[in-house]
Amino acid sequence: MSHTGSDLFSPTRIGAIDVANRIAMAPLTRSRADMQGVHSELAIEYYRQRASAGLIISEATNISREGRGYAFTPGLYTEEHVAAWRKITDAVHAAGGKIVNQLWHVGRVSHSSLQENGAAPVAPSAIQAGELVFLESQTQARPSMPRALETAEIPRLLEDYRRAARLAKEAGFDGVEVHSANGYLLEQFVRDSTNHRTDQYGGSLENRVRFPVEVVTAVADIWGADRVGVRLSPLTRSAGDIPLDSDPERTYLYYAEQLGKLGLAYLHCVEGQTRGSNAASEFDFKKLHAAFGGLYIANNSYQRQMAMDAVASGHADMVAFGRPFIANPDLVERLRLDAPWAEADRNTFYGGGAEGYTDYPTYQAA
Repeated sequence: MSHTGSDLFSPTRIGAIDVANRIAMAPLTRSRADMQGVHSELAIEYYRQRASAGLIISEATNISREGRGYAFTPGLYTEEHVAAWRKITDAVHAAGGKIVNQLWHVGRVSHSSLQENGAAPVAPSAIQAGELVFLESQTQARPSMPRALETAEIPRLLEDYRRAARLAKEAGFDGVEVHSANGYLLEQFVRDSTNHRTDQYGGSLENRVRFPVEVVTAVADIWGADRVGVRLSPLTRSAGDIPLDSDPERTYLYYAEQLGKLGLAYLHCVEGQTRGSNAASEFDFKKLHAAFGGLYIANNSYQRQMAMDAVASGHADMVAFGRPFIANPDLVERLRLDAPWAEADRNTFYGGGAEGYTDYPTYQAA
């Protein structure tokens, strides 16, 4: 792909998806769904307001009850979920936008109170996560001790991903993004710090990426590879306080290479860490992009000029913005005008109602 004359505001095609600009809205957990993971009418307006993004990547969406790690996060495994999401995708499309669903299984970053019949969360290995999760009781707790998945259970998990992918189609999405980042299930398989298995899904690097690649392949069988993206975060330590892999560059370059063979729509990468100092310079993301060989969405603390430079130079095909989209529903227009960004109220990031969710004004209105 030639980047001559490419700019942040020009239309492009990401896989099979035509987008109006190269600005993506990153997945943002807002915890506004009900106890069953069904979105309210508020979410329709929230996503509609942000439809000027070239591509909206939905908040992480649980593929099953087992995959849930935080209360009030949305699901995509029942017909009620499909009906609620359908209203959202219809609203985004009516406003001229495109939206993909991010498929999520948290693995060990869960609590038995969130699981069916109080079961233990599942993970590649029985290693307890450290960071707190949010419960239905409106309190926080350390994730429960997980149990290691049996080899014979892997086909069941693959079917959970397939079902969620099929339901995403029913719900009217333009594609899906497989969440393989931020310390959740698929990344727990990839990193040697959280995968101590001795079967064909553990041990060697080839074995550790086997299940994630099988998941992406299964999802691509439903959608077509050119409507499937994958999110990676080689340096992220959050979500259950996951330790880094012992050799992140070797691990993630190999993983990206395997994903590249599938002909996917894009690779979406969290460059650096999402907490504390960015640390993006500690990993060669250009090399990761090259190993993947396809379209690349850059993410993490990008400002206007950085984003414009990333696209113009060919470093990225799109740039994803997360938190700025919370308080700036018209972020695309603000970027275009070089207008100031509103600051989001951290107290309303998670849970609650319209306040801090659908009540942020546009730049003109403000």
